[in-house]
Amino acid sequence: MTTVAASPQGLSLTPQKTSDRAKLAEVAKQFEAIFMRQMLAAARKTDFGGDDLFGGQAMETFRQMQDEHFADLTAKSGSLGLAAKIEAQLARFLPPESASGATASGKEG
Repeated sequence: MTTVAASPQGLSLTPQKTSDRAKLAEVAKQFEAIFMRQMLAAARKTDFGGDDLFGGQAMETFRQMQDEHFADLTAKSGSLGLAAKIEAQLARFLPPESASGATASGKEG
């Protein structure tokens, strides 16, 4: 299957072939980022009774963007390990890789 790669600058029109394992690894990282966003959003809802000096919609938007960026970086770095666990659990449902058998993360599967 051919996909179009997305880059931070925009879409790349050069087709790239990706294996099912590489797609699974990317989706697992995206899931980990979503999970982190939900955790951070729940933590932000906590009210310690303080008076918000810099409150308002602008600060709320900034914090949401900050949390999203932190969640994306955390998932990309793999520091929680959640994406790796999800990938490992779901990889057993993939068809066997042809040729070398190497996985997207560089480990033998």
